[in-house]
Amino acid sequence: MSNLDVAQKQLDAYNAQDLDKYVSYFTEDCIVSGLNGTPTETSRDAVKARYAKAFAQFPQNKAELKNRIVVGNTIVDHELVIRSPGGEQFEIIAIYTFRDGLIARVDFAK
Repeated sequence: MSNLDVAQKQLDAYNAQDLDKYVSYFTEDCIVSGLNGTPTETSRDAVKARYAKAFAQFPQNKAELKNRIVVGNTIVDHELVIRSPGGEQFEIIAIYTFRDGLIARVDFAK
């Protein structure tokens, strides 16, 4: 599976709130961070805990892909996140770095 396929499948799993499938696209030692910030999660288990909480808090949460750029082992997604129909919305940029066909790092800019 290509990095592009993984990026799309993890977004699809995120939107379906399929937690196990979502985290299966990340390396065991993945890192999640705000852009230029200190990592907030440093393992697949930590990512799973983060999104279990987010999915419970926002059961209708969806991310709409606005644009995607692919360069080597990096994919940059521009997304519109919608917490619930008629609810809070915000734009983010997710910078995914891939290793061995999985997401090894995500840096978010908001």
